[in-house]
Amino acid sequence: MPAKVSDPDTPRQALVAVRDEIAKVVVGQDSVLSGLLAALLVQGHVLLEGVPGVAKTLIVKALAASLQLDFKRIQFTPDLMPSDVIGQVIYQARGGEFRFREGPIFTNLVLADEINRTPAKTQAALLEAMEERQVTIEGEAHPLPAPFMVVATQNPVEYEGTYPLPEAQLDRFLLKLTVAYPSEEQELKMLSRHDEGMDPHDLAAAGLRAVASGADLAAAGAAVGGVRIEPPVLAYIAAVCRATRDSPSLTLGVSPRGAVMLLRAAKAWTWLSGREFVTPDEVKAMARPALRHRIQLRPEVALDGVTPDGVLEGILTSVPVPR
Repeated sequence: MPAKVSDPDTPRQALVAVRDEIAKVVVGQDSVLSGLLAALLVQGHVLLEGVPGVAKTLIVKALAASLQLDFKRIQFTPDLMPSDVIGQVIYQARGGEFRFREGPIFTNLVLADEINRTPAKTQAALLEAMEERQVTIEGEAHPLPAPFMVVATQNPVEYEGTYPLPEAQLDRFLLKLTVAYPSEEQELKMLSRHDEGMDPHDLAAAGLRAVASGADLAAAGAAVGGVRIEPPVLAYIAAVCRATRDSPSLTLGVSPRGAVMLLRAAKAWTWLSGREFVTPDEVKAMARPALRHRIQLRPEVALDGVTPDGVLEGILTSVPVPR
């Protein structure tokens, strides 16, 4: 049973308690935790990018444990087949019939570890699951559990033996979050915890417990749907996305789906911040994680050291903000 928060009637307090609980095993990474919670509230998927050893897997495992969600990890490799992800129909000799055996995708929270290490055919097996929340085998649709979220990880510095995600797949992720190195103070705190015997593979022994439930998450998601956004702020979202399509630094701008994703992310961030209506500040806060993976730099611009975040920063500076 999840522990009661100070006010169990307030879903926001339950979600804040989740963030605090994860801090028992993960030092720092507050922006990543908040981004994951925002995505979970609007049933979005997240791409985590960071070098090995910065606690990407631990963050996702701790999130699932603190919310009492079923969790499965899939290690993506070059020989992984689509059926290894979504499942397959097998013949049962005893009963003389075919039966569908579910793959690891049938869970609440899926960690697709090093997703760029598997070929496009297996990457594409996730597309229907991420978009339709179901998989189709032999013409029969099999719905996935609710809630359902894919968190994929990739290494930004090692490209040998990798298969870059196609644009169609990238566009399905609500957010792309960067997991950075900890600060010096945070790293010392982490080392102290390990010196005291913390085992990141045993979250219960580390003191992490469930502090919210699926009911809290469902209530929070419904509350996010009630966050208001005025027409001028909607127009601001559209203007930012349209500006990416006219940028001389980009070969690919943000799609209409990307604009919808930014809207959803801004509403979730607004609710987590305790406000009832979206302002341009929330749009700006979520623009980079919601859009950085939906744009493509021109080769000559990338060679000059320009980053997607840098281009987005320039666009946010140039687009007039509604008052």
